[in-house]
Amino acid sequence: MDTESVQKVYNNYASIYDLLFGMIFEQGRMSAIKGLRLRAGDKVLEVGVGTGLSLPFFPSHCNVVGIDLSEKMLKRAKMKINSQKLSHIAIKRMDATMMAFSDNSFDSVYAAYLISAVPDPWGVLAEMKRVCRKDGSIVVVNHFKSSNKFISSIETSISPFCSKHLGFRTDLCMSFMTKDAGLKLIERRRLSPVSLWEIAVFRNLKESTWF
Repeated sequence: MDTESVQKVYNNYASIYDLLFGMIFEQGRMSAIKGLRLRAGDKVLEVGVGTGLSLPFFPSHCNVVGIDLSEKMLKRAKMKINSQKLSHIAIKRMDATMMAFSDNSFDSVYAAYLISAVPDPWGVLAEMKRVCRKDGSIVVVNHFKSSNKFISSIETSISPFCSKHLGFRTDLCMSFMTKDAGLKLIERRRLSPVSLWEIAVFRNLKESTWF
């Protein structure tokens, strides 16, 4: 799926996104933001802010910027910021593979339910590392391909359909992050024993990658 197609899918989702993905994924958002261990004055980037479902969970003592490609999703995020008076948060329309931020702009970078929903997860990861300072935190919430051969074969077979019609792939392996020499895995855990979703916390080492 190309960038234009992804944008179209999520523009179509905008009006019902909170209903479909609000409460059901709330635990993951809250747990991941806690994993950032934010301190007063920290600068945080949320990649794929969508309709702003994560925004109320960021503490007011940090400065947050959220980016997304979908104008309709961002419009709803802006409404949340205004109605809840989240003055410490700003949002921008931006392609995550070509971020308009300087190197080392943020102390932490956070991406929930995003990395398998973009056409170029490697490009997005490279940009997340670039804009995050050395030794900063990169935290993702995502579904990654199972190590079980039977389950992984199903995930591979249904991935084209999911990518085209639902906006995310099901065959992305976490190894593309864990084998990156620029990242150190600090924590990896499932939201529950039966959950399809995982939280992964990395330290940004700012070293050359393996891919």
